[in-house]
Amino acid sequence: MSDQHISHLVAIVGAANVLLGDDTQSYVTDYRGVFRGEALAVVRPGCTDEVSAVMAYCHENRIPVVPQGGNTSLLGGSVPDASGQAVVLALARLNSIRHVDTLNATMVVEAGVTLNAARTTAEEAGTLFPLRIGSEGSCQIGGNLATNAGGTAVLRYGNMRDLVLGLEVVLADGKVWNGLRALRKDNAGYDLKHLFIGSEGTLGIITAAVLKLFPRPRAVCVALLGVDTLDAALQTFGLLRKRLGTDMTAFELISEDAMALVLSHLGRQTSPLPTSHLWHVLVELSSTANQEDADAIFVAALSDAAEKGLITDAAIAANETQAADFWLIREEISDAQTRARGSVRCDVSVPLSSIPAFIRETSDKVLTAAPGTRMVVYGHVGDGNVHFNPLRPADMTPEAYLDQYGDNISRIVDQAAMALQGSISAEHGVGTAKRDELLYVRSQVELEIGWRVKRALDPLNLLNRGKVLPELPSAA
Repeated sequence: MSDQHISHLVAIVGAANVLLGDDTQSYVTDYRGVFRGEALAVVRPGCTDEVSAVMAYCHENRIPVVPQGGNTSLLGGSVPDASGQAVVLALARLNSIRHVDTLNATMVVEAGVTLNAARTTAEEAGTLFPLRIGSEGSCQIGGNLATNAGGTAVLRYGNMRDLVLGLEVVLADGKVWNGLRALRKDNAGYDLKHLFIGSEGTLGIITAAVLKLFPRPRAVCVALLGVDTLDAALQTFGLLRKRLGTDMTAFELISEDAMALVLSHLGRQTSPLPTSHLWHVLVELSSTANQEDADAIFVAALSDAAEKGLITDAAIAANETQAADFWLIREEISDAQTRARGSVRCDVSVPLSSIPAFIRETSDKVLTAAPGTRMVVYGHVGDGNVHFNPLRPADMTPEAYLDQYGDNISRIVDQAAMALQGSISAEHGVGTAKRDELLYVRSQVELEIGWRVKRALDPLNLLNRGKVLPELPSAA
């Protein structure tokens, strides 16, 4: 980047907020060290006006821009490519809570606010912001919106798309769209916010959002269950959904290999259950009823499942500390894989009724293709999202396993999901890792529409270039 460009960017955000050379390294690789790139500079604006000015300058000078939040993407969506031509626009300094309205049940937050900070602010106001994901201490609201984050409470509250009412967005040319409307009913034209949610920064840069708040539960019940089969797990879900209704907040599946991995990661010998099981289920109820009544309903529902032979073991959390410990087991699975190295991360969704067949048949195919693989399978089964993450055998190096089997396993898993009318990306987005697969799982018409939207909002293709949309053979 020429000294002139650097001078202009420094004039906008200050010298301390334009990083060059070695100072950019933590911004040009993802937190797992899988995706690496280079940047002309890292620019850290402190407000929407500075984002606008940076984008206007980059647009005028044809400089590509990679928006970045907490950089927790699993698919390379927040990392620049290897060309070294792009500016990384890091949004962590946009970290203000602008407004909390408990009567309207909304709060306005900036894109750089961490998910943990947003949840804490909501709790301090006596409300709940329900998005829960393992990286909440570092991921940021802007990134959560850009990827339409899901997490462990989707069953009750929905994805990030369902948790937002309005957005503020800086467009590719620096113009600012102020759509920070805190309205639940607004049919005055197109609902533009949904263009930007899930677009991974390819259409505009989200700088602030109006988030929905919910009543804080008065009662929370958590249990870890042991089941013998996937069919029993799914039948348990159906029974509990009927008994608990919308108070069932989460229903998480954990395979035997996933449990063994995370217990080792946490330095534990055994799970909270007295015996081992092929499958575990973590289930949570949250209710505005009092704790005693919620406990009675929860125990009665679990007892019904046990009497029907669906669950063979259960540990019910006796207090908040034990409930948090159960959740720690679930939430640390991803980090356990990262530290173990050598896992093939597949984030798929299939119809609920197809989950048992999908996991059984796909596991058999993976084990045939890569003998000795540890089947780390877990996820938000209540909403059809399976994290199907085959892990290298303990006696094989990560590099050898991924080189020999990685691409083939990804194909096996994704093809199996698509054969069941599923998706190759349930909640992690597309980034660069899944981009070219869209050529095979999305129609030509759908991809052409995507490119028309992209060209309308970013005609110079400067925003997160090379992410989400594959190049079409016949693109004009």
